[in-house]
Amino acid sequence: PEKKKPYRTKEFEGAPMRRGTVLKVLIVKPKKPNSAQRKAVKVRLSNGKVIIASIGGEGHNLQEHHTVFVRGATIRDLVGMKYRCIRGKGDLQPVVGRVSSRSKYGVKKPKK
Repeated sequence: PEKKKPYRTKEFEGAPMRRGTVLKVLIVKPKKPNSAQRKAVKVRLSNGKVIIASIGGEGHNLQEHHTVFVRGATIRDLVGMKYRCIRGKGDLQPVVGRVSSRSKYGVKKPKK
């Protein structure tokens, strides 16, 4: 019998995504040679585990006690960051004014 591959995201316990509650909004610095102030959140997942997830895109509306959906993703210049928040789900709004790569940022197709 084939051996089943363990799911990449350990904290999700086999689920592809998890809902969670924001405990704290953070600003994280990337590793060299990059320099920035990346936005992230500390989240308590629905299974009780606490993780840190990145917020992609420009600007966000997250505060403490907001609900977010988290997916597994490697953010390469942030050390130890294995998760990313899904834009346009829960209390996290889509990126305003986004035209390209809209599906990654929860943006609807603009009206002509």
